[in-house]
Amino acid sequence: MSKRDYYDVLGVSRTATEDEVRKAYKKLAKKYHPDLNPDSKTAEEKFKEINEAYEILGDNEKRARYDRYGHAGTGNDFGDFNGQGDFGGFGDIFDMFFGGGGGGFGGGGGGRPAAQRGADLRLDLSISFEEAAFGVEKDVEIPRMENCDVCGGSGAEPGTSPKTCDVCGGRGQVRSTQATPFGQFQTVKTCNNCHGTGSIIEKMCRHCGGSGRLKKNRKINVKIPAGVDSNSRLRIAHEGEAGTLGGPPGDLYVYVSVRPHDTFKRENDDVIGEFPLSFVQAALGCEVEIPTLDGKVKLTIPEGTQTGTSFRLRGRGITKLRGYGRGDHHVRVKVVTPTHLTEEQKEILRDFGNLPSEEHESDSHRADKGKGFFNKVKDAFKG
Repeated sequence: MSKRDYYDVLGVSRTATEDEVRKAYKKLAKKYHPDLNPDSKTAEEKFKEINEAYEILGDNEKRARYDRYGHAGTGNDFGDFNGQGDFGGFGDIFDMFFGGGGGGFGGGGGGRPAAQRGADLRLDLSISFEEAAFGVEKDVEIPRMENCDVCGGSGAEPGTSPKTCDVCGGRGQVRSTQATPFGQFQTVKTCNNCHGTGSIIEKMCRHCGGSGRLKKNRKINVKIPAGVDSNSRLRIAHEGEAGTLGGPPGDLYVYVSVRPHDTFKRENDDVIGEFPLSFVQAALGCEVEIPTLDGKVKLTIPEGTQTGTSFRLRGRGITKLRGYGRGDHHVRVKVVTPTHLTEEQKEILRDFGNLPSEEHESDSHRADKGKGFFNKVKDAFKG
Protein backbone atom coordinates (compact mmCIF):
# COMPACT_ATOMS: atom_id res chain seq x y z
CA MET A 1 0.00 0.00 0.00
CA SER A 2 1.48 3.34 -1.08
CA LYS A 3 2.09 6.04 1.51
CA ARG A 4 -0.17 9.06 1.65
CA ASP A 5 1.20 12.45 0.86
CA TYR A 6 2.64 13.92 4.07
CA TYR A 7 0.97 17.25 3.47
CA ASP A 8 -2.38 15.48 3.18
CA VAL A 9 -1.66 13.53 6.36
CA LEU A 10 -1.20 16.76 8.34
CA GLY A 11 -3.88 18.59 6.39
CA VAL A 12 -1.68 21.53 5.35
CA SER A 13 -0.75 23.05 2.01
CA ARG A 14 2.70 22.75 0.46
CA THR A 15 3.26 26.44 1.18
CA ALA A 16 2.46 26.06 4.90
CA THR A 17 4.87 27.76 7.28
CA GLU A 18 6.83 25.88 9.97
CA ASP A 19 4.45 27.20 12.62
CA GLU A 20 1.41 26.03 10.64
CA VAL A 21 2.92 22.57 10.21
CA ARG A 22 3.74 22.33 13.92
CA LYS A 23 0.26 23.44 15.01
CA ALA A 24 -1.39 20.94 12.64
CA TYR A 25 0.78 18.15 13.97
CA LYS A 26 0.04 18.97 17.62
CA LYS A 27 -3.69 19.07 16.99
CA LEU A 28 -3.73 15.69 15.23
CA ALA A 29 -1.26 14.04 17.62
CA LYS A 30 -3.41 14.98 20.56
CA LYS A 31 -6.54 13.72 18.81
CA TYR A 32 -5.10 10.30 17.86
CA HIS A 33 -2.71 9.70 20.74
CA PRO A 34 -2.93 5.99 21.80
CA ASP A 35 -3.30 6.91 25.48
CA LEU A 36 -6.45 8.83 24.62
CA ASN A 37 -7.74 6.06 22.33
CA PRO A 38 -6.64 2.85 24.08
CA ASP A 39 -9.16 0.62 22.29
CA SER A 40 -8.69 1.99 18.79
CA LYS A 41 -6.27 0.23 16.43
CA THR A 42 -7.08 2.84 13.78
CA ALA A 43 -6.00 5.67 16.10
CA GLU A 44 -2.68 3.93 16.76
CA GLU A 45 -1.95 3.59 13.03
CA LYS A 46 -3.06 7.16 12.42
CA PHE A 47 -0.79 8.36 15.21
CA LYS A 48 2.22 6.62 13.63
CA GLU A 49 1.42 8.14 10.24
CA ILE A 50 1.11 11.65 11.74
CA ASN A 51 4.46 11.32 13.53
CA GLU A 52 6.15 10.08 10.36
CA ALA A 53 4.78 13.00 8.37
CA TYR A 54 5.92 15.53 10.94
CA GLU A 55 9.36 13.91 11.15
CA ILE A 56 9.84 14.96 7.54
CA LEU A 57 7.88 18.19 7.21
CA GLY A 58 9.06 19.48 10.56
CA ASP A 59 12.67 19.48 9.40
CA ASN A 60 13.53 22.07 6.73
CA GLU A 61 16.23 19.93 5.09
CA LYS A 62 14.12 16.77 4.98
CA ARG A 63 11.10 18.74 3.81
CA ALA A 64 13.13 20.18 0.92
CA ARG A 65 14.21 16.69 -0.15
CA TYR A 66 10.63 15.45 0.12
CA ASP A 67 9.34 18.36 -1.96
CA ARG A 68 11.91 17.46 -4.69
CA TYR A 69 11.96 13.67 -4.62
CA GLY A 70 8.74 12.68 -2.81
CA HIS A 71 8.86 9.62 -0.56
CA ALA A 72 12.03 8.48 -2.29
CA GLY A 73 13.78 11.43 -0.69
CA THR A 74 13.22 9.96 2.75
CA GLY A 75 14.95 6.59 2.07
CA ASN A 76 18.40 5.25 2.93
CA ASP A 77 20.11 7.35 0.29
CA PHE A 78 19.00 10.41 2.15
CA GLY A 79 19.70 9.41 5.75
CA ASP A 80 16.68 7.08 6.32
CA PHE A 81 13.86 7.58 8.69
CA ASN A 82 15.67 7.40 12.05
CA GLY A 83 13.84 9.70 14.40
CA GLN A 84 16.47 12.46 14.38
CA GLY A 85 15.76 16.07 13.54
CA ASP A 86 13.54 18.80 14.91
CA PHE A 87 10.77 16.46 15.95
CA GLY A 88 9.85 16.70 19.60
CA GLY A 89 8.03 13.34 19.61
CA PHE A 90 6.55 12.39 22.94
CA GLY A 91 8.18 15.44 24.48
CA ASP A 92 6.06 17.72 22.31
CA ILE A 93 2.93 15.73 23.11
CA PHE A 94 3.45 15.90 26.84
CA ASP A 95 4.27 19.58 26.54
CA MET A 96 0.81 20.05 25.06
CA PHE A 97 -0.90 18.01 27.73
CA PHE A 98 1.00 19.26 30.78
CA GLY A 99 2.40 22.60 29.75
CA GLY A 100 6.03 21.67 30.45
CA GLY A 101 9.23 22.44 28.63
CA GLY A 102 9.52 19.15 26.72
CA GLY A 103 10.19 16.96 29.75
CA GLY A 104 8.76 13.72 28.37
CA PHE A 105 7.54 11.39 31.07
CA GLY A 106 9.76 13.21 33.56
CA GLY A 107 7.36 16.16 33.53
CA GLY A 108 7.64 19.94 33.10
CA GLY A 109 10.50 22.32 32.61
CA GLY A 110 13.00 20.70 34.98
CA GLY A 111 13.41 23.71 37.23
CA ARG A 112 15.19 23.68 40.56
CA PRO A 113 13.39 21.54 43.17
CA ALA A 114 10.92 23.41 45.31
CA ALA A 115 11.32 23.80 49.05
CA GLN A 116 10.32 20.66 50.92
CA ARG A 117 8.12 20.66 54.03
CA GLY A 118 9.61 18.94 57.06
CA ALA A 119 8.40 15.56 58.24
CA ASP A 120 5.58 15.23 60.77
CA LEU A 121 6.41 13.64 64.12
CA ARG A 122 4.37 11.44 66.46
CA LEU A 123 4.45 11.48 70.27
CA ASP A 124 2.62 8.89 72.37
CA LEU A 125 1.68 10.44 75.71
CA SER A 126 0.20 8.63 78.71
CA ILE A 127 -1.83 10.64 81.24
CA SER A 128 -3.82 9.83 84.38
CA PHE A 129 -7.60 9.55 84.65
CA GLU A 130 -7.76 12.85 86.58
CA GLU A 131 -5.53 14.65 84.06
CA ALA A 132 -7.84 13.57 81.27
CA ALA A 133 -10.86 14.83 83.23
CA PHE A 134 -9.50 18.29 84.01
CA GLY A 135 -6.75 18.85 81.42
CA VAL A 136 -3.03 19.18 82.01
CA GLU A 137 0.14 20.74 80.63
CA LYS A 138 3.16 18.51 80.05
CA ASP A 139 6.74 19.44 79.20
CA VAL A 140 8.00 16.74 76.86
CA GLU A 141 11.33 16.29 75.10
CA ILE A 142 11.38 15.10 71.51
CA PRO A 143 14.29 14.37 69.14
CA ARG A 144 13.94 16.08 65.79
CA MET A 145 15.90 17.55 62.88
CA GLU A 146 16.35 21.32 63.15
CA ASN A 147 18.05 23.91 60.98
CA CYS A 148 21.70 24.40 61.84
CA ASP A 149 22.17 27.46 64.03
CA VAL A 150 25.55 28.22 62.48
CA CYS A 151 24.75 28.21 58.75
CA GLY A 152 21.02 28.89 59.06
CA GLY A 153 20.16 25.76 57.10
CA SER A 154 22.20 26.59 53.98
CA GLY A 155 24.88 23.97 54.68
CA ALA A 156 27.64 26.42 53.69
CA GLU A 157 30.31 27.70 56.03
CA PRO A 158 29.43 31.20 57.33
CA GLY A 159 30.84 33.84 54.99
CA THR A 160 30.42 31.59 51.95
CA SER A 161 27.45 30.64 49.80
CA PRO A 162 26.53 27.71 47.55
CA LYS A 163 27.29 28.05 43.82
CA THR A 164 25.08 27.01 40.95
CA CYS A 165 25.62 23.42 39.83
CA ASP A 166 27.49 23.44 36.50
CA VAL A 167 26.05 20.07 35.46
CA CYS A 168 22.34 20.89 35.63
CA GLY A 169 22.63 24.68 35.53
CA GLY A 170 20.82 25.04 38.84
CA ARG A 171 17.74 23.11 37.75
CA GLY A 172 18.47 20.09 39.96
CA GLN A 173 17.54 17.79 37.07
CA VAL A 174 19.35 16.43 34.03
CA ARG A 175 17.51 15.83 30.76
CA SER A 176 18.48 13.04 28.38
CA THR A 177 17.14 12.29 24.89
CA GLN A 178 16.71 8.91 23.20
CA ALA A 179 15.70 8.38 19.62
CA THR A 180 12.66 6.17 18.94
CA PRO A 181 10.74 5.31 15.79
CA PHE A 182 8.23 7.97 16.82
CA GLY A 183 10.73 10.71 17.49
CA GLN A 184 12.84 11.83 20.42
CA PHE A 185 11.92 10.47 23.83
CA GLN A 186 13.11 12.66 26.70
CA THR A 187 13.63 11.63 30.32
CA VAL A 188 14.44 13.76 33.32
CA LYS A 189 16.49 12.51 36.27
CA THR A 190 17.76 14.04 39.47
CA CYS A 191 21.20 15.53 39.01
CA ASN A 192 23.83 13.25 40.56
CA ASN A 193 26.24 16.12 41.01
CA CYS A 194 24.07 18.29 43.26
CA HIS A 195 21.54 15.59 44.25
CA GLY A 196 18.65 17.71 43.06
CA THR A 197 19.44 20.87 45.03
CA GLY A 198 20.65 22.83 42.00
CA SER A 199 23.69 24.10 43.89
CA ILE A 200 27.07 22.90 45.10
CA ILE A 201 28.53 23.74 48.51
CA GLU A 202 32.25 24.26 48.06
CA LYS A 203 32.98 24.91 51.73
CA MET A 204 30.65 22.97 53.99
CA CYS A 205 29.53 24.16 57.37
CA ARG A 206 31.77 22.55 59.99
CA HIS A 207 28.91 22.37 62.47
CA CYS A 208 26.42 20.34 60.39
CA GLY A 209 28.73 18.87 57.75
CA GLY A 210 26.89 20.63 54.94
CA SER A 211 23.49 19.03 55.58
CA GLY A 212 21.99 22.26 56.91
CA ARG A 213 20.20 20.33 59.67
CA LEU A 214 21.11 18.69 62.97
CA LYS A 215 19.26 16.32 65.29
CA LYS A 216 18.43 17.94 68.60
CA ASN A 217 16.34 17.17 71.64
CA ARG A 218 13.76 19.92 71.99
CA LYS A 219 11.58 20.50 75.05
CA ILE A 220 7.99 21.37 74.09
CA ASN A 221 5.04 22.34 76.25
CA VAL A 222 1.99 20.26 75.36
CA LYS A 223 -1.42 21.45 76.52
CA ILE A 224 -3.88 18.59 76.93
CA PRO A 225 -7.47 19.91 77.00
CA ALA A 226 -9.93 18.72 79.63
CA GLY A 227 -12.15 15.86 78.51
CA VAL A 228 -9.75 13.97 76.24
CA ASP A 229 -9.92 10.20 76.15
CA SER A 230 -7.67 7.42 74.91
CA ASN A 231 -6.98 7.55 71.15
CA SER A 232 -7.44 11.32 71.08
CA ARG A 233 -5.01 13.00 68.66
CA LEU A 234 -3.72 16.54 69.12
CA ARG A 235 -1.95 18.49 66.38
CA ILE A 236 0.73 20.99 67.34
CA ALA A 237 1.54 23.04 64.26
CA HIS A 238 5.15 23.64 63.16
CA GLU A 239 6.70 21.49 65.89
CA GLY A 240 7.79 18.70 63.54
CA GLU A 241 11.11 18.43 61.75
CA ALA A 242 12.64 21.37 59.87
CA GLY A 243 12.04 21.61 56.14
CA THR A 244 14.71 21.58 53.45
CA LEU A 245 15.63 24.27 50.93
CA GLY A 246 13.82 26.80 53.09
CA GLY A 247 10.64 24.75 53.40
CA PRO A 248 8.34 25.03 56.45
CA PRO A 249 8.60 22.61 59.39
CA GLY A 250 6.22 19.71 59.79
CA ASP A 251 3.71 19.23 62.60
CA LEU A 252 3.80 17.26 65.84
CA TYR A 253 0.92 14.84 66.48
CA VAL A 254 0.32 13.81 70.09
CA TYR A 255 -1.57 10.53 70.58
CA VAL A 256 -3.09 10.36 74.07
CA SER A 257 -3.66 7.25 76.15
CA VAL A 258 -5.44 7.46 79.52
CA ARG A 259 -4.32 5.14 82.29
CA PRO A 260 -7.15 3.23 84.04
CA HIS A 261 -8.28 4.40 87.48
CA ASP A 262 -8.20 2.14 90.52
CA THR A 263 -11.82 2.94 91.43
CA PHE A 264 -13.58 4.80 88.65
CA LYS A 265 -14.63 3.93 85.13
CA ARG A 266 -15.62 6.29 82.35
CA GLU A 267 -18.73 6.20 80.20
CA ASN A 268 -18.65 9.12 77.76
CA ASP A 269 -18.52 12.15 80.09
CA ASP A 270 -19.83 10.31 83.15
CA VAL A 271 -17.85 8.63 85.91
CA ILE A 272 -19.02 5.32 87.32
CA GLY A 273 -17.95 4.31 90.81
CA GLU A 274 -18.91 1.37 93.00
CA PHE A 275 -19.41 1.90 96.72
CA PRO A 276 -19.70 -0.94 99.28
CA LEU A 277 -22.40 -0.84 101.98
CA SER A 278 -22.90 -3.22 104.87
CA PHE A 279 -26.29 -4.91 104.90
CA VAL A 280 -27.07 -2.94 108.06
CA GLN A 281 -26.34 0.37 106.29
CA ALA A 282 -28.42 -0.72 103.34
CA ALA A 283 -31.28 -1.91 105.47
CA LEU A 284 -31.42 0.97 107.95
CA GLY A 285 -30.14 3.80 105.75
CA CYS A 286 -27.18 6.02 106.53
CA GLU A 287 -25.08 8.96 105.44
CA VAL A 288 -21.73 8.14 103.76
CA GLU A 289 -18.85 10.01 102.13
CA ILE A 290 -18.40 9.09 98.50
CA PRO A 291 -14.99 9.56 96.76
CA THR A 292 -15.26 11.62 93.55
CA LEU A 293 -12.90 13.45 91.23
CA ASP A 294 -13.47 16.54 93.41
CA GLY A 295 -12.79 14.74 96.69
CA LYS A 296 -15.27 13.24 99.13
CA VAL A 297 -18.95 14.18 98.87
CA LYS A 298 -21.69 13.30 101.40
CA LEU A 299 -24.51 11.09 100.16
CA THR A 300 -27.63 9.99 102.01
CA ILE A 301 -28.49 6.30 101.56
CA PRO A 302 -32.18 5.60 102.19
CA GLU A 303 -33.22 2.55 104.18
CA GLY A 304 -33.94 -0.61 102.25
CA THR A 305 -31.35 0.14 99.52
CA GLN A 306 -30.64 -2.89 97.32
CA THR A 307 -27.43 -4.01 95.61
CA GLY A 308 -27.08 -2.40 92.19
CA THR A 309 -29.00 0.75 93.13
CA SER A 310 -27.41 3.77 91.43
CA PHE A 311 -27.27 7.32 92.78
CA ARG A 312 -26.33 10.30 90.60
CA LEU A 313 -24.15 13.20 91.69
CA ARG A 314 -24.73 15.88 89.05
CA GLY A 315 -21.78 17.79 87.61
CA ARG A 316 -19.14 15.59 89.27
CA GLY A 317 -18.00 13.78 86.12
CA ILE A 318 -15.66 14.50 83.19
CA THR A 319 -15.34 17.98 81.67
CA LYS A 320 -17.07 18.05 78.29
CA LEU A 321 -14.43 18.26 75.56
CA ARG A 322 -16.64 20.02 73.00
CA GLY A 323 -19.21 21.77 75.11
CA TYR A 324 -19.89 23.29 78.48
CA GLY A 325 -20.10 21.80 81.93
CA ARG A 326 -19.31 18.33 83.14
CA GLY A 327 -20.86 14.90 83.15
CA ASP A 328 -22.24 13.20 86.26
CA HIS A 329 -20.82 10.81 88.83
CA HIS A 330 -22.87 7.64 89.26
CA VAL A 331 -22.56 5.69 92.52
CA ARG A 332 -23.50 2.05 92.22
CA VAL A 333 -24.16 0.42 95.59
CA LYS A 334 -22.88 -3.03 96.40
CA VAL A 335 -24.28 -4.54 99.61
CA VAL A 336 -21.60 -6.63 101.28
CA THR A 337 -22.73 -9.73 103.13
CA PRO A 338 -20.57 -10.47 106.22
CA THR A 339 -18.60 -13.69 106.09
CA HIS A 340 -17.50 -14.05 109.72
CA LEU A 341 -20.30 -13.64 112.30
CA THR A 342 -20.17 -13.90 116.07
CA GLU A 343 -22.68 -16.07 117.93
CA GLU A 344 -24.50 -12.93 119.06
CA GLN A 345 -24.80 -11.67 115.50
CA LYS A 346 -26.03 -15.04 114.31
CA GLU A 347 -28.64 -15.18 117.08
CA ILE A 348 -29.92 -11.71 116.18
CA LEU A 349 -30.27 -12.73 112.52
CA ARG A 350 -32.13 -15.86 113.57
CA ASP A 351 -34.50 -13.70 115.60
CA PHE A 352 -34.97 -11.51 112.54
CA GLY A 353 -35.94 -14.55 110.52
CA ASN A 354 -38.49 -15.55 113.16
CA LEU A 355 -40.23 -12.17 113.33
CA PRO A 356 -43.96 -12.49 112.45
CA SER A 357 -45.13 -11.00 109.19
CA GLU A 358 -46.57 -7.51 109.30
CA GLU A 359 -50.16 -8.51 108.56
CA HIS A 360 -50.38 -10.54 111.79
CA GLU A 361 -49.35 -7.72 114.12
CA SER A 362 -50.75 -4.43 115.27
CA ASP A 363 -48.92 -1.29 114.33
CA SER A 364 -47.85 -0.51 117.90
CA HIS A 365 -46.67 -4.03 118.63
CA ARG A 366 -44.77 -4.22 115.33
CA ALA A 367 -43.11 -0.85 115.96
CA ASP A 368 -41.99 -1.82 119.45
CA LYS A 369 -40.54 -5.15 118.34
CA GLY A 370 -38.90 -3.62 115.25
CA LYS A 371 -37.35 -0.82 117.25
CA GLY A 372 -35.94 -3.24 119.74
CA PHE A 373 -34.61 -5.54 117.03
CA PHE A 374 -32.88 -2.84 114.98
CA ASN A 375 -31.29 -1.41 118.09
CA LYS A 376 -29.85 -4.85 118.74
CA VAL A 377 -28.63 -5.00 115.11
CA LYS A 378 -26.88 -1.65 115.37
CA ASP A 379 -25.19 -2.60 118.58
CA ALA A 380 -24.16 -6.02 117.38
CA PHE A 381 -22.81 -4.95 113.96
CA LYS A 382 -21.43 -1.48 114.69
CA GLY A 383 -17.81 -0.88 113.91
